[in-house]
Amino acid sequence: MASIIIITTGQQKGEYLPLGRRINVIGRAENLPMQVLDDLVSRKHLRIRYDEEKNEHIAEDMNSKHGVLINNRKITVQAVLKEGDQIRIGQTTLLFTTEDFNDRESALSHFKKVGERQRPTMIE
Repeated sequence: MASIIIITTGQQKGEYLPLGRRINVIGRAENLPMQVLDDLVSRKHLRIRYDEEKNEHIAEDMNSKHGVLINNRKITVQAVLKEGDQIRIGQTTLLFTTEDFNDRESALSHFKKVGERQRPTMIE
């Protein structure tokens, strides 16, 4: 399962991060695979890890100051990500997709097709 996070708002709109089967940390710190340039984003804000047994990606707030919202619901515990989930950290929105893209244009095309569609996420 290929999964990607696409930045859908803010000055970095269109950037994306292939998640793979590892732990990914997203935040403002320069050494992260996806640095989000947003003053309301903590240095280490969001962790997304892959669960091999369940074949799913799980999002966790890393004790950030402003929290993590998935589909406009603040998470306080781990949340299983589903296709089309919108994740907000600070003033930046990220789109989770299980699609695989070869380039930025393909990722942006997918984002445009998704539009405003939202699907609920399960909170464990």
